[in-house]
Formats: sequence, C-alpha cells, structure tokens
Amino acid sequence: MYTRSKELFERAQKSIPGGVNSPVRAFRSVGGTPVFMKSAKGAYLYDVDGNRYIDYIASWGPMILGHAWDPVVKAIQEYAGYSTSFGAPTELEIGMAELIKSMVPNVDLVRMVSSGTEACMSAIRLARGYTGRNKIIKFEGHYHGHADPFLVKAGSGVATFNIQTVPGVTPGVAQDTLTAAYNDPEGVRQLVATHPGQIAAIIVEPVAGNMGCILPSAGFLEGLRSLCDREGIVFIFDEVMTGFRLAPGGAQERLGIRADLVTYGKVIGGGMPVGAFGGRKEIMEHIAPLGSVYQAGTLSGNPIAMIAGFTMLNELKNNPSVYKELEAKTIYLRDGLDKVFRAWGQPYRINQLGSMISVHFSDHPVVDFTSASGANNQRFKGFFHSMLKRGVYLPPSAFESWFLNNALSTTDLDATIAAAGESLREVGE
Repeated sequence: MYTRSKELFERAQKSIPGGVNSPVRAFRSVGGTPVFMKSAKGAYLYDVDGNRYIDYIASWGPMILGHAWDPVVKAIQEYAGYSTSFGAPTELEIGMAELIKSMVPNVDLVRMVSSGTEACMSAIRLARGYTGRNKIIKFEGHYHGHADPFLVKAGSGVATFNIQTVPGVTPGVAQDTLTAAYNDPEGVRQLVATHPGQIAAIIVEPVAGNMGCILPSAGFLEGLRSLCDREGIVFIFDEVMTGFRLAPGGAQERLGIRADLVTYGKVIGGGMPVGAFGGRKEIMEHIAPLGSVYQAGTLSGNPIAMIAGFTMLNELKNNPSVYKELEAKTIYLRDGLDKVFRAWGQPYRINQLGSMISVHFSDHPVVDFTSASGANNQRFKGFFHSMLKRGVYLPPSAFESWFLNNALSTTDLDATIAAAGESLREVGE
C-alpha cells in the first residue's frame, strides 16, 4: 500500500535529517512510514502510491478553500511570468497591506515576512525595543515557531518529540522567557508581580492549535488584556493559525479581543511561504526604517506569495459566508464523531471552535498542556493509522489541531465519521 513512500523515505534519510524537512512529518509520534504526497485537489490528497485521502490538515491551515484552488493557481501562474522575485518594492505589497488593514480594524501598519516563525520573532524584538524591557511571557504548549525564545515548553513538534530542553538555546535566552499555564490567569499575574517592570510582552495563541485545539476559558484573554494595559506590556496574538481562519478578522474578531501586535501566516499566503506582523501605529513605527528596531528580508513581500495571499484573502473578505459554511461542516463532523465515540464507550474529549477541531482520548477536560499531555496519546497512534488505512489523513500527532477546508462535502464528512467508528472498534478498549 505504501511501497513507493517507503522507498522514498529510505532514500530521503540519506540526504535529509530524519528524512523530512519538518520534524512532525517523520511520523515518530504515531510510528510507521511517512506518506509522501504527489498531488492534491479540493478536499483530497493523493500519495505517490496512488492512494487518496480526505485531508484534515489543509497544509496545517492555509488551504481553507481546498487544495489547488483555481483562482490562486491561475494568479501564481500569471505573476510567475513577471518574475519570482524583485528585491524591490511592488504595488502588490501595498494592496496586501491595505487588504489586511481593511479586514482587521486595529492593525495600522503591516510588515510582510517569509514565515510565521519570522513574524513572531520580529514581533517579540519589536516589543522589546518599544518597551525597553527584556522578558516575555509565553504559555506552556504554545508554539510560536522555532526561534530561540519560543522553544521553552513549546507545543507542536517539540511536544510530539518530548523535547524538554532544546540544545542550542542558551541559558541567557531561556531565562528571559517566562512560562505560564494556558487558562491560568493567576499564574500570569504572579509572574508579572515577581518581575515588576521587566515584562516586554505576553504572547499567546488566542485559540491554541499546537497541543490540539484548546479554547480560552471565559475571561482569560480579557484578563490578559487588562493586565497588559495596567502594566505597560505589549499584548501579542499569534494568529498564524487562527488569522483569517476563524473569521475575516481572525480570533480578534471572533473573540472580541484586540491585541497590540498580531502575527500571521498560513491562510495569509494561500499556501505559499509567507508571514506578517502588524499592529498599532505607535508600536510599529519603531521598526526600521522608521525606527531603530531592525528587521529585514530579501524575500519579504515576494510577489508570488503576495498575489497568492491577496487572491485568497480577497475571496474571504468578499464571501464571508465561507466561515459559516466551514463552521457548519465542522460542527457536523464534531457531532458525528461524538456519536460514534459515545457508542465506543471509552473516555474522550472533542474540542472545537470554527473550523478547528481535535479529539483527545482523555477522561478529563483538555484545557492546557498538562491536560493534553495526560490524555492517552498511545491510543491516538492506533486511531491515526486505522483512519489512514481508511483514507482519512489526520495530523500525525495528538498535539495538533485538525483543520477543515471548505471543499469538504457532506459525503466526505460522513465517510470520515464512518471511518472513525470502524477505527475505534479496531483500536478496541
């Protein structure tokens, strides 16, 4: 079934560390051989062995309208003929920034970069430069990319591989990153009180997606907003996953909370490598060339990434019904999964908001990294492979959110629910 994938994985390991270019792709958490993909269209992935899968990764979020969405493909093809990179300003960058501003009211200025990691790294540097402070607060299990300050108690691949201390991150860097439990406002207040006048920023995934999909508890984000206002701390929303996915204005719009700085990736590039950070003018004006906080990038504002992202965002702005359709599909999936899991009779939790969802084999609510880690993630391994065998491609880690795309049909969702029932019976008790 996976003959060609096995051959390619053996070949890849001779030239690429671990045979993959991003760790979670190695299937270490779930075991077995990574599936090598050849093509994708709409809601489906096709591997090198000719197998088709209903996709619940959507390239980890950006394929919100489905793979190879025709308008984006055509726009990329057209603009590639002009050049794949200029290293000079283009009108496309202006249009992209204006479009983002029109969708997110509290963003005054936007700087384009090439990845979500770069966006988060730059936002932290900016917050430090703006406040003159060094320390930041992040949350256990939240992943903001692989820049040094973020690899302290991070989620996603770091959690998948159970890496507690990352070699190469110096003690000096690590000591400036303070961590708190998600959904624990008192823990954050204690950190701020213990380090008075030293906290430059609090960075948070407003809806966590790197330890499964975990929602903020009532009042948690509002409390952080008030704390930051009171203490002069820059409040940063990492919306690399949630931006333009949960609503046209992202989690800020969906949850009714405004951050000082926001980072973007995924959907903003329509599948191309891209990121951005933006926010209040008084803070963003500290970025060079207006200010002395330096940030630069040869491929920032790359024309191919800009036209792909602009085409995608423009559709989402002009057709906001996409969000209602996506949420309705996700709720349909959630309710169907809930029914087959209840019939199975073993402990489970399903977390969902908008088009993000995750299943946890747990007998307790999953509200933070500790509770996510306490789930039966060994059982997820069996469930993953049973679903894969039935043509359903889930994230190969219990610490990742699933992402739905709007190309999914009711038939696809019904097939997924049926596959889940069969897989649970196969996994057993």
